[in-house]
Amino acid sequence: MTLYVTATPIGNLQDFSPRAVQTLKSVGFIAAEDTRVTMKLCQVFDIHTPLVACHMHNEESKGEELAEKMLRENVDAALVTDAGTPCVSDPGHLFVKACLDRGITVVPVPGPSAAVAALSVSGFPCRTWKFYGFLPREKKELQEALLQIPRETGIGIVHESPYRVLNLLETVAQVLPEASVSVSCDLTKLHELTLRGPAEEVLRRMQDNPKAEKGEYCLVLDVSACRKDEPEEKKQEELPLELELLKRMLEGTALRDAQTELVEAGAKKNAVKAAALHIKKSLLEEDVW
Repeated sequence: MTLYVTATPIGNLQDFSPRAVQTLKSVGFIAAEDTRVTMKLCQVFDIHTPLVACHMHNEESKGEELAEKMLRENVDAALVTDAGTPCVSDPGHLFVKACLDRGITVVPVPGPSAAVAALSVSGFPCRTWKFYGFLPREKKELQEALLQIPRETGIGIVHESPYRVLNLLETVAQVLPEASVSVSCDLTKLHELTLRGPAEEVLRRMQDNPKAEKGEYCLVLDVSACRKDEPEEKKQEELPLELELLKRMLEGTALRDAQTELVEAGAKKNAVKAAALHIKKSLLEEDVW
């Protein structure tokens, strides 16, 4: 028994490989993110294999169920999503894991991937990069996520919907003004478009585009110019929270007040509370509290 993780076109149907077509025809069933979308693809390529829904809302239980079905009926299966490669910012990994846990062979049938396609036409160095999928929607969380990219890599790839892409570009221009951006929309489709340049310039061109709120977007961010050396004092490794609390206590601050100070300085409240409990427990065990 084998599960075939099968990539489907992201726009142009001619990108659907003969191997992928033959795979979908030969398996016992196809696990699809949206059976309605996959049904249209199957009709074009004369594929009559039964479809089963396996998406982000039911995958936790459905993946186990489908893996058991493969064992019980001794059949192969294929996993597809609406477009592109399954499990890459798309559902599927829980079904894959369920199969692996049961000793079922898992094989990729590679093909289209929006992230790799966008990267290939960005003109940016592609030796190392990191894929982030969809970034947070809330402004503060989005800013923090963007600021994290230069700390982790020189090239970051993100997905975004047409309704939020302008907001994303505005935020990039604000927090990473030195970033270069390659924005690709409707890759492999009739109205495919890629805009490249400084974040602010690309933002202006997008704002002037009356069709900006159409299609799906993949952004490649070259943030290598945004990577700066941290001040020497920040390069020093931060003390564990327990030591930070003890340091303040030795200076005469009550434990409760020391907790408050750390939280106000940016430490997470639950982590500080756990550190304080750890200190209390340790002192009690030593009979000195």
